[in-house]
Amino acid sequence: MDIDISPEQLVNRVVQSRQGSVAEAAQVHVLKKAMNLQEAASATLLNSVAGSLPLASGGAVGTQLNAMV
Repeated sequence: MDIDISPEQLVNRVVQSRQGSVAEAAQVHVLKKAMNLQEAASATLLNSVAGSLPLASGGAVGTQLNAMV
């Protein structure tokens, strides 16, 4: 099998491949950071809505889990 490729073309392809890998790694890093920010924001929102509501003291519902809807 005869493959005709110049050393310059080979170097260019390797450089392009590495640049793509760096770009993908940067995108994944930004995505993870955005997901962590969304996680923190949603936890803050849920905690502010729920607060510390007391459980029911009697009855069949709400004595183990706050079932307030």
